[in-house]
Amino acid sequence: MNLTDVIDSLVDERGLDREKVVTIVCEGIAAAYGKKYPGVTFYVSFNKKTGNLDIASDKEVVANVLDEDFEISLRKAKIIDPNATLGITLQVPFEEPVGRIEILTAKQIIAGKIRDLEQLAVYEEYKDKQGSIISGTVHKRERSGYAVSVGEVLAILPFEHIIPQEVIRIGHPVRALLKEVTPVARGDYQLVLDRISGEFVQRLLEIEIPEVFEGLVEIQKVVRIPGYKTKIIVASNRKEIDPVGTCVGVGGARIKPILRELGQEKIDLIQATDSIEKLVRYSLKPAEIDRVEVMDGGKVTVWLAPDQRSYAIGKMGQNINLASKLVGLEIQLQDLAGPEQTITLDSAQEDESDYDHERTDE
Repeated sequence: MNLTDVIDSLVDERGLDREKVVTIVCEGIAAAYGKKYPGVTFYVSFNKKTGNLDIASDKEVVANVLDEDFEISLRKAKIIDPNATLGITLQVPFEEPVGRIEILTAKQIIAGKIRDLEQLAVYEEYKDKQGSIISGTVHKRERSGYAVSVGEVLAILPFEHIIPQEVIRIGHPVRALLKEVTPVARGDYQLVLDRISGEFVQRLLEIEIPEVFEGLVEIQKVVRIPGYKTKIIVASNRKEIDPVGTCVGVGGARIKPILRELGQEKIDLIQATDSIEKLVRYSLKPAEIDRVEVMDGGKVTVWLAPDQRSYAIGKMGQNINLASKLVGLEIQLQDLAGPEQTITLDSAQEDESDYDHERTDE
């Protein structure tokens, strides 16, 4: 059984460790022999000179052989080891064949352990990249999502991790957050990708904006409704740097590549402030706010003109929902004129028919 070519192909094509592959093959063959000859202790090694496996078993040196699987005569033992004496245990070349069933068992064991070795190699290569953005090519559509070629590895971009309304095309490049790396494949995949999280947008900012990457501009918080809008609090670690302007760039040059990546999704950049009132104002843009009052119990009341209410709420209550998450408070809207009416997050979401339009410059 010449295995040199087989081992070389596994090492070269799959990038596996040669010694580990040899060990796996030897263990698989030993298991096959063990199934055919139970109770016998086998030793399997790879002979680099011949390219074959050397198979041996323990046998006791006896005067009269009663069981050839476990015993060897003194005369034959001395051919192997001139110093052999009665009663000792000697490793003897095992020449008995194994059957087809045992060989199939060996193949299954070897294939399983090779797969485990490949999965370990993938895990070691990508575990430190978890939480970063990686690029790949869409390979095919699966029942649960899209298979994406990332180097020599296939990752999965689940349908639930795709931005609503976006079109994923076979053969096209795609960028995504490496959301999870598993030691053992789930289905056929160890790498799980994501394009809907706030972390994905944050990593895009780090890639596209040098000041964010270098830590001169800090991203303090990100909230997102994928396909609709992301709101981000940014702060500057230097007085001379405007964090919002730095992220937007001249004529929007820096933010536009990120917006293209996200399709029709909008991004609201909000400058960090110690004032809750200001933060609430900024978080509800594009609405123009008249007054903000922080209440007890984690609530805040916002006074605004009736014609600004729909902008503050947004389509299906999504803008006020994001703003509430961003500031960590329940936002209540109060009309300045006319009959008093308080709008809370829940009521805004229920009454979506009145608030499904937004400013064109939002």
